[in-house]
Amino acid sequence: MPISKDLTLSLSDPLLWRHPARLQGMRDMGGMMPGFVAWGLVTGVAMVKGGLPLPVALLMALTVFAASAQLAAMPLMLVGAPLWVIWLTALCVNLRFVIFSVQMRRHMMGLRGPWRLLAGYLTADLTYVLMHQRYGEAAPADREQPEPLAYFCGLVSVNWFGWNVAAVCGVLFAELIPTAWGLGFAGTLALVGLLVTLVRDRITGITAGLAATAAIAAFALPFKLHIVVAVAAAVASGLLLDRVRALSVRHVH
Repeated sequence: MPISKDLTLSLSDPLLWRHPARLQGMRDMGGMMPGFVAWGLVTGVAMVKGGLPLPVALLMALTVFAASAQLAAMPLMLVGAPLWVIWLTALCVNLRFVIFSVQMRRHMMGLRGPWRLLAGYLTADLTYVLMHQRYGEAAPADREQPEPLAYFCGLVSVNWFGWNVAAVCGVLFAELIPTAWGLGFAGTLALVGLLVTLVRDRITGITAGLAATAAIAAFALPFKLHIVVAVAAAVASGLLLDRVRALSVRHVH
């Protein structure tokens, strides 16, 4: 019986880091870092000024790598909420990554098991968006088709490094950064600007509008579940509109 060739990769594989797509991923994510840097500073400052001890804030900044979960869990930690409530809140906020993982599975299966876990930890919202835009319909990644995973390495390397530097600076220099600077508002504006640049066609624009509407309508849900509702609405409407467009093109031809 012939032995099947192992085509899986690791995120440390030189094949990925030497591939030109890795540099492209770094450039694409680098152009979006101003918004992330602002949010990293906001998160670091909020943890310290909210009352977390400096060692705990530094540990959280360097290990959690999820601003929304950090900001949602922090008030609960400060009031001494039960651990299960803190975990449930963080879980609900991050449920959107279950949806992201379904969309990215075609390429992540090109990684060996433990490396898929690391890829899940390193994936952020814009990592998913950029990957889906560029390689959403591409052939699944493996050793013979490494480009999507090389691009992913470029994205996450810049994102992880930039976020952690900004968050740690926010923690260490929280007392020197006046709240009057309005970093939270500035970060929101920067992220809105990034969102606008990602809307490249009518379907994307409609999907973004529906997601925003869903988030506003579900804002009163506990545990910040409106984020999950918005992501689910975006994915469902995007898939539906893509299907309608494909059927329309087929009908014309």
